[in-house]
Formats: sequence, C-alpha cells, structure tokens
Amino acid sequence: MRLPKGFLASGVRAGIRKKRPDLALLVAEKGANAAALFTKNRFQAAPVVLGKRDLARSRGRVRAVVVNAGCANAVTGKPGLDAARRVRDGAAALLGVPKEEVIVSSTGVIGVVLPDAKIRAALPDAKYRLSASGLEAASHAILTTDVGPKIAHAAFTWMGRRGRVVGFAKGAGMIHPNMATMLAFVMTDAEATPAFLKSALREAADASFHAISVDGDTSTNDTVLLMASGALGGPAMSAPDDAPDFRRALTEVCRQLAWLMVRDGEGATRVLDVTVTGARSRADAERAAHAVATSPLVKTALHGGDPNWGRILAAVGRSGARFSEKRVSLRLGPLTLVKNGIPAPYREKDAVRIFRKERVPVVVDLGAGVATASKLSSDLGHDYVSLNADYRS
Repeated sequence: MRLPKGFLASGVRAGIRKKRPDLALLVAEKGANAAALFTKNRFQAAPVVLGKRDLARSRGRVRAVVVNAGCANAVTGKPGLDAARRVRDGAAALLGVPKEEVIVSSTGVIGVVLPDAKIRAALPDAKYRLSASGLEAASHAILTTDVGPKIAHAAFTWMGRRGRVVGFAKGAGMIHPNMATMLAFVMTDAEATPAFLKSALREAADASFHAISVDGDTSTNDTVLLMASGALGGPAMSAPDDAPDFRRALTEVCRQLAWLMVRDGEGATRVLDVTVTGARSRADAERAAHAVATSPLVKTALHGGDPNWGRILAAVGRSGARFSEKRVSLRLGPLTLVKNGIPAPYREKDAVRIFRKERVPVVVDLGAGVATASKLSSDLGHDYVSLNADYRS
C-alpha cells in the first residue's frame, strides 16, 4: 500500500533487537501540519517528553518521525532524555530539517536507556530506503509482542477532491483507555490546520483508542500522531465542523487500528464487543461498559467460550452506573439472555455458538435512559500469562 502524497517511509534493523527490524523512519517531504495525543501515565518516557515540547515549539509542524522498537527509553532520567535528543538531532542533521520538527518515538522494555548510537548509525540506511511504498517495512519495524503489523486506510472527499488517510500502529499488551503501550502514526494528504487536526484526532481517539482494553494497563510511551501533508490542495480544513467526510475517514482508520490491537492482544483468541444502551447519562454508560470490558472474570469466560452472562451483569452491578435491576436486559448477538432483570428462555448451545466466535457482540440495556457507550476487549488466557511472565528474558 502506498502512502498518501507527500510522505515517504522505511524500516530497517538497527540492532536494538536481536533479529527483527527495529527502526522506522517517516518523512514528510515538504513538511506536514500535525497533532498528537500522548500517554497520561505520570512516568512519561523520554521521547514523549521531548515530542510534546518540540511539537509545541514547532507550532504543529513535523518533517520526520524516528521510531524504534526494543527499548522504551522510559524511567531513564536525564541520560534517557539526552539519548532521545541525540537521535532527534542526528536525524535532523541527516535530513537537513529543523530539529524541533523531528519527532522521536520508542517502544519496548522500560528502565533501559536508549542505545542511540545504534540508531544514529542506522539512520543513513533508513534514509536511503525511503519510498512512497515503504509502509509495510515501517509497520514491521515498530512491533514488539505483536503477532503482525497493523495497517488501515480510508478515502474521503473535500471540496471536490478525493484524498486518503493511511495509518499504521503497534500494540498488543498494556492496552487500556487513555491509550496504552501503543504507537499509531496516521498520515493524510489533506490540507488542514494543526488546531483542526487536534480536534479531529481527539474525536477519532475517543471512538477508538480510548474505547479498548486488553489488560487494564496503560504504558509510558503511548503516542498517536496525525500528520497532514497538504498535497491534496484546496482550502485548509480549519473550523471544528469542517470536513465531516475527512473526520469520518480518520475515525474509520483509528477504529480499524484499535480493532487490530485488541484482536492481537497478547494471547487473545476472541474480542468482546460490548455496548451499553439505555443509560441515564453517557458517564453511566461508560462506567458500565468499562466494568464489563475490564473484568477478569468476563475476560476468562470469553477465553473459554463460556456465555456466563452472570459475570457480565455482576460487573455492571458494581460499576457505579445508576439503574433499576428490574429493567436490565442483556443480548448476545440476536439472542436475548436476560429480560427485565430475569433469565429469558434460550438454548445454551445457541449462546455457546455465538460466544465462541472471533467477535462476540454483547448488548446490555440498562432501561434507564437513552445514553450509550461501547468498548472492545480481548479475552484473557494462559498465553497472556506465559508471555508476560518472561517478557524480558
């Protein structure tokens, strides 16, 4: 898949990881307006600290992004920040661009200072391999425990011109609302102001990256970066209500990437797609959906393919959402399991068949209002424990 006009990418091996590619380089040939969302973890990694500062200093302009896997460079103090700066400055000098317009991003083990000399030595090769078709190589180079790369795309129309949104991401563990151990880079050929991009990105993230959970943990390095090259031409998207078709496409790409993260959750075999309806408020709907999506008992039942709806209602009951238990209903796909607070007649084998699908749709109607919320969550099984028990080995 080719990148939107104005962008180049590559992926190479810097030697941080033992065998796999571990360094991606993205370049906006003529620069790009940009917006980003970062982790809310108090222990913010050096590249997050540096990226937030530089994006503010450049007033939302980005010329290049350097991403490494294998080392998070988090909780590393001044040495880690200095290492991140050396990568940024080296890339800026190599590409001939202002250093504040280079974003660095890292993922991997926490507590290890970035071996920046390896990255700086590999950057010339990454520059040499830059191409408009380098997305596949870049998407492989940022993976950690992911089974495979995550790429999504969508088209939109703006002022009679047809543009594209293309994104790639990594993330399989430490996935939770407010983002997670995930990196996502989304590019478009649209012409848009940084303020518009920030508004559109927040809207898209709320419907995607902030609505997923694998294990309830939030990492130190989470970054979602949206870049617009302006190569499409035409007037810039600037007002908050501008370009509804672009915002739809952006949300679609983010949702696709979010789905791929949950489906690729460490050891995951199924995805729970839970929707809460009939809530008194959006906050109540969010509380109930969050409780179900993050319940270890629900997630282990999902892994076993056991439609134990009692665990789902128990999670809703402790969520803090306001409702009358006599009005609550629960559906598993087209199958009603609970109606107005009591079990409905159904065949267990029908429920099992639905609960053993790759994507398991659950709808809980609180019967208290009109507000809704949805979450995606993966199952929790033996492989998750095995993988994380020896992550650093």
